[in-house]
Amino acid sequence: MDLDVFVTAHRTEWDRLEHLLRRGRRLTGAEADELVVLYQRTATHLSLIQSSSPDPLLTGRLTQLVARARSTVTGTRKASWRDAVRFLTAGFPAAVYRSRHWWVPTAVLSTAVAALLGWWIGTHPEVQAAIGAPEDLRAMTRPGGEYETYYSSHPAASFAAQVWTNNAQAAALCLVLGAFLCIPVIWILFLNMLNLGVGIGLMSSAGRLDVFLGLVLPHGLLELTAVFVAAGTGLRLGWAVIDPGPLSRRTALAQQGRAALGMAIGLAVVLFVSGLIEGFVTPSGLPTWARIAIGIAAELGFLAYVYILGGRAARAGDTGDLTAVERSAELPTAA
Repeated sequence: MDLDVFVTAHRTEWDRLEHLLRRGRRLTGAEADELVVLYQRTATHLSLIQSSSPDPLLTGRLTQLVARARSTVTGTRKASWRDAVRFLTAGFPAAVYRSRHWWVPTAVLSTAVAALLGWWIGTHPEVQAAIGAPEDLRAMTRPGGEYETYYSSHPAASFAAQVWTNNAQAAALCLVLGAFLCIPVIWILFLNMLNLGVGIGLMSSAGRLDVFLGLVLPHGLLELTAVFVAAGTGLRLGWAVIDPGPLSRRTALAQQGRAALGMAIGLAVVLFVSGLIEGFVTPSGLPTWARIAIGIAAELGFLAYVYILGGRAARAGDTGDLTAVERSAELPTAA
């Protein structure tokens, strides 16, 4: 394609579209119809130029024109309570369900790593000595020690808020840093499993593993599941950079990035629930079995939410991404 001839033939249409866009809502009915036609033509022109004779300046101008025209034609859509309900009942659980092949193996492997670290620390006194002095370890693991008083050292409400903030930050880091080829996500996961493994190892060596699990399981089941979902989503985002499949790397990253953004919002709600359990249930005077039962019920409720509601929504075609109307138009390019 001769670019100069093409520009000469269609420049008048582009200039006319730009003129109509400047006028905005003052368009007459005929002018509005003309704007729609010119928008469609310009989008086609942009696709042709991108596929055959890409010119940075011309492509930039037409991209801007198409984006402005699309915004004018489709209008601005405001979020409503219906959107929030749809997100919580379909979009978010569908996104979690569709990414289960990432976060379920992440959960299994991470739990195995934590258990292995706990066994290693608990059965090797020299490793315990490297962690801290014997008197410090006794202060942590004895009855009424730091592991037990940690959950009741602050007022329940403020402690729950602090826990929620810290966990939300960890989940957000997993989601955001996944784009850096997955490596930061693996490191964050390892640090979390190392902390858990240290607690398991030290308390088991003191013969008080049952106490530790009674303190961790009520909130830890749901909390760790949320972290595993965030990590799995981050790894999926990073893999889109490494292997975007049939899509362009930019398109694949955009799709996974939008899903990760929605996942962050949904996981903030999940972590809020786990924070409430950690702040009010874990340090409560309830029997250990009752506290653990609450944690198991919360975990099973989340899994049912994902696999029943999310599975149904995913089978109906919901991906957790924005709808076709809400996301930017993807113009066809030559194969």
